[in-house]
Amino acid sequence: MTIEAFRKAALTLPGAVESAHMNHPDFRVGGRIFATLGYPDAGSGMVKLTPEQQASFIDRSPEAFEPCAGAWGRNGATSVHLAFVQQRVLLDALATAFKNVAAADQSRRKVKKQPRRSGA
Repeated sequence: MTIEAFRKAALTLPGAVESAHMNHPDFRVGGRIFATLGYPDAGSGMVKLTPEQQASFIDRSPEAFEPCAGAWGRNGATSVHLAFVQQRVLLDALATAFKNVAAADQSRRKVKKQPRRSGA
């Protein structure tokens, strides 16, 4: 898998846009990051999964996936080693991360739209 193939796959998701964070490309939906490229090194990416999803992808392809360092990794942030990930598996991981972030964004919007109750 190449950096360009990762980028292209991330941008095929509906509403996904490329931006940048801490000097490396990221991919967002609703303004929130679901994947990044180039961290911790040029041959890696990251997908934002739940811890359960992370475990599943690591079981499926242990040479391609590992938790990111520290609390981020314990909370599901998952490094993707591009040299070892198969395209179909990467597409699944990107779609899963995208859905996680899009669903969280939708929930946040619904909470903001709820009318306030009067104290009477």
